[in-house]
Amino acid sequence: MVSTSGLARLGIALVAALVAAVFGWILFVRFSADLADLLGILLVIATVLGALKLAGNVGETLFPSYNVAEVAVEGPITRDGGGGITTPPTGASADDIVEQIEQADEAKGAQALLLKLNTPGGQIVPSEDIRLAAERFDGPTVAYATDVCASGGYDIAAGCDELWAREGSIVGSIGVIGSRVNAKELADRVGLSYEQFTAGEYKDAGTPLKELSEDDREYLQGIVDDYYDQFVETVAEGREMDSETLRETEARIFLGEEAADRGLVDEIGTRQAVEAALGDRLGEEPAVREFTPEQGLAGRLRGGAQRVAFALGAGVASAFDDTGDIDGVSFRR
Repeated sequence: MVSTSGLARLGIALVAALVAAVFGWILFVRFSADLADLLGILLVIATVLGALKLAGNVGETLFPSYNVAEVAVEGPITRDGGGGITTPPTGASADDIVEQIEQADEAKGAQALLLKLNTPGGQIVPSEDIRLAAERFDGPTVAYATDVCASGGYDIAAGCDELWAREGSIVGSIGVIGSRVNAKELADRVGLSYEQFTAGEYKDAGTPLKELSEDDREYLQGIVDDYYDQFVETVAEGREMDSETLRETEARIFLGEEAADRGLVDEIGTRQAVEAALGDRLGEEPAVREFTPEQGLAGRLRGGAQRVAFALGAGVASAFDDTGDIDGVSFRR
């Protein structure tokens, strides 16, 4: 059965096509004596197709065919999606995802947000930005964990009204990791030495080419602990859970069923079950539209160049990747 909005969109498209056909015939055939008939026909067809596309966009804006906006968070979370010299350009760009959620929030048809999560986490602040965008969405928000919803991914889920997962989904890892490369021994073997020119006692804490002192270790561990406390507090508030219960997980991961038993997941079910639950919330049949980032020619060329750079630069150099680092130490959720 065709809905009223569907009939309205079809009517707009038909009217636009008819007007375009008449206009194209008059412009390119009737009054184009110097042009070949074939060229005129081709121009009419091109005009009709262009009008149909424009009318489709107008019709979708005025009479949306969806009521649920879907935004996917897939792969490691970074500010720009990765793709440097030593990291593969396959991660989730936080800025793009935030923009998609905001576009969905402004769209006329998006009454609910479905956030599909398949991510092991990533950089801390970009993960938080996505969570905050989900919290700002004006309507029900449901997170759906497919394969993995860990660390920063779980941080994002804490900003949604519900979290669904599959029985085999990997969920949890409520913790923070700080890591550094210790290259001092290698540097000594090849005859490299480290000289310090810094202002501030801890400015070079974590620098790979020097030994980590106990003071440096304590300082860096303090940063990790602060991040962890923030993470636990955020999840406790968003999931309405006791912070001690979250700490007792000790940053472990759980399969979907156990995660649900521990209160880390609200429901276990398939994608169809998630959509059915959204339909119950909305009081009507759910129709999902996926919001994806728009990528022009420059973006596609940049993505291709990043893949080439990764293929050439991966390997030993990956040990010195500094994406998201502070003075040589990488912090991740």
